[in-house]
Amino acid sequence: MSIPTEPIGSIPRPRELIEATRAHAAGELSAEGLGRLQDEAVRDTIRRFEETGSPVITDGEQAKPSFATYPLEGLRNLAPDGVVIPFADGHARQLPRLTAGPFRYATHVRTYLERAKRHATRPLKQAVISASALSLLYPLDGVEGYSHDAFIADLVKEAESDIRGALEAGAYNVQIDFTEGRLSVKLDPSKQLLRAFVDLINSVLDRFSREERKRIGVHTCPGGDQDSTHSADVDYAELLPALFELKVGNFYAQLASEPDRPRVLAIIKDLLRPGQRVFVGVTDPIEPRVESREDVADRVLEAAEYLGVDRLGTCDDCGFSPFGDDTSTSRDTAFEKIRARVDGTRLAAEKLGL
Repeated sequence: MSIPTEPIGSIPRPRELIEATRAHAAGELSAEGLGRLQDEAVRDTIRRFEETGSPVITDGEQAKPSFATYPLEGLRNLAPDGVVIPFADGHARQLPRLTAGPFRYATHVRTYLERAKRHATRPLKQAVISASALSLLYPLDGVEGYSHDAFIADLVKEAESDIRGALEAGAYNVQIDFTEGRLSVKLDPSKQLLRAFVDLINSVLDRFSREERKRIGVHTCPGGDQDSTHSADVDYAELLPALFELKVGNFYAQLASEPDRPRVLAIIKDLLRPGQRVFVGVTDPIEPRVESREDVADRVLEAAEYLGVDRLGTCDDCGFSPFGDDTSTSRDTAFEKIRARVDGTRLAAEKLGL
């Protein structure tokens, strides 16, 4: 396609898989039994993804417990009482807390990618969690015998290994999920936390060559879970200058649900650096209504007025089910929205004479 278009990541899991995941956690289903259902979900997700016409696809994160916690499954040095992330509708998600060092990933995304490659005929994108999100595992009062500096050194190595493994396994590109960026401004209006997050991600990116970083991108949104967000009330302008300091080639920016898109696009236009491309969100996973191809085309044309077409792409605002148990959006609706993104992007390109 003359204007590139990509998904963000997750697709709602089948009800049977959600129930099987709970049964496995309760010791009522074997790992083999869960694995068979995960394989079926991955196969079906990739088939339906390819039927939408999307030139780049994902596995829908069917085997991930969540976009944020997949590296932690099976680790024994964690307690459940970590940082709490409140959402606007009153529900919350909670991260675990590190209790001992060293910190290592129990699972790397390469395993998901290799499973998906058995079924895919189109390029596969792979999402990874940011080092900054996982830095929140370290408690404020420290970990006995394991300094914060030692934790960060281990975290950076593991984050690099996660990205590099995906690239080496044949990922079309790798997307770092940085949904805590906007949230950090809410937690710390001085933006020192945001600055620390950006520096930490860049310390991971510094381990990759300029050519490798062309295949790495960063996704930002105000969080999306159970049709609610955790930081949509934070002015996007507070995040964007720091965001575009990240040393990546691609940015995936939530925009369809933004109340004043022209204002945000004008800010992005001023911040975008040579060699960088912005994939603007043109479908809103939280909005129950499925966008028409004309809706999407209008949003693409609007973005093109500010960014031009040479550094423009399109995406969904967010994943459709970043946490594995989120059923607020149906699988059918998710794929209908993806098809609208693809068809609407193509329609916009035609109207632009591309």
